Amino acid sequence: MMTQWPSPAKLNLFLYITGQRADGYHTLQTLFQFIDYGDTISIELRSDGQIHLLTAVEGVAHEDNLIVRAARLLMKAAADSGRLPAGSGADISIEKRLPMGGGLGGGSSNAATVLVALNHLWGCGLSQDELAALGLTLGADVPVFVWGHAAFAEGVGEILSPAEPAEKWYLVAHPGVSIPTPVIFKDPDLKRNTPVRSIETLLNCEFSNDCEDIARKRFREVDAVLSWLLEYAPSRLTGTGACVFAEFDTESAARQVLEQAPVWLHGFVARGMNISPLQQTILAQTEFR
Repeated sequence: MMTQWPSPAKLNLFLYITGQRADGYHTLQTLFQFIDYGDTISIELRSDGQIHLLTAVEGVAHEDNLIVRAARLLMKAAADSGRLPAGSGADISIEKRLPMGGGLGGGSSNAATVLVALNHLWGCGLSQDELAALGLTLGADVPVFVWGHAAFAEGVGEILSPAEPAEKWYLVAHPGVSIPTPVIFKDPDLKRNTPVRSIETLLNCEFSNDCEDIARKRFREVDAVLSWLLEYAPSRLTGTGACVFAEFDTESAARQVLEQAPVWLHGFVARGMNISPLQQTILAQTEFR
């Protein structure tokens, strides 16, 4: 039987770079919130121990895809601890809506959805902590998607504390370019010395993103979208880009602005969610059982 699982996007409501470690990784403070928009992952169980990704991603080899890597990682961890039922396998396909290099966490969200869904479907019984630890080996943003709760993140993004930001409406716009994260983090002009502050202080400051100036400088498309959106509402880059978002108090206000968008601006309207669609789905599945 085929089951479907949400793989939601995230927004970084703020993002501050507080330093750089000796290993090159940047330390940061950021606020993650999910939105009710994303990819959909479909899974059909197999009984021959095989993992097949039925939807190829252009430019990404099958075994390098985060979806396949997540499935194999869970399979090994569960098998090593004696919790993998014999023959566990899966056919996996994805309906892709989130752009690559968009700052919406698409790949990390896909990996987290696969970890959470297969752990449930195979009956492995790994805890959220165990799944998040596995996810961290795939990417710094994977654990927040596993946890499924809006979070304040520190360190390189792996130290998470639950948060309850206002669940606003957002117009999310894609400038039509992809920004590889290293392009931003390697730029010599990136601000890397924002002071570390408490979550209470940060929540009472105007939100901003330290990566935004670099993205606007290097990608004129990002600058154009932000310049247009800022005429209507508070707007920022999410993650290292390329997507930007404007925040509104109501859905209708966000849609009115989207309707006025120039033809070169591609966007959608979504609601901020402190409990992710994936977490809501797994809770409902668990209750149903």
